[in-house]
Amino acid sequence: MEYIQKIKSPVGVLTVSSDGKNICGLWIEGQKYFAKTLEKDVLEQNLPIFDKIQKWLDIYFSGEEPDFMPPLMPKGSPFQKSVWANLSKIPYGKTTSYGELAKQFELDNRGRRTSARAVGGAVGHNPISILIPCHRVIGKNGDLTGYAGGVSVKIKLLELEGITI
Repeated sequence: MEYIQKIKSPVGVLTVSSDGKNICGLWIEGQKYFAKTLEKDVLEQNLPIFDKIQKWLDIYFSGEEPDFMPPLMPKGSPFQKSVWANLSKIPYGKTTSYGELAKQFELDNRGRRTSARAVGGAVGHNPISILIPCHRVIGKNGDLTGYAGGVSVKIKLLELEGITI
């Protein structure tokens, strides 16, 4: 069984999903691939994990870096999970490029190469927006590339973290 809760935020209504213990999804209303990994049968219910995510989001949207992370369990392929693990290592208030993520993937996987384009595909399918910070990935020349939640949301999140656009 998967559970959901809707949360209002400065970037729109968020839909958060959980297996009861972990956060499995967080989507911004209207984003590309919205709720793609969500089970068909869900129950809207208040759970302790949703209280934790609400607290995390309150701190984050106040312009502070939360000092804790609720347990995350994103659903995806091993390749995607590897990319998302590296997204989670991008520090608050910093950015990286798709090319840098591809190089990190190669280091983590004993020289197994991948392209920045393949990494971009995995980044775009990140099922836990904001907490797994795909908004911190930019083009190699500092260009703001696409964001499943929309470029205007990406800009707002980056500015919230003190990143000059």
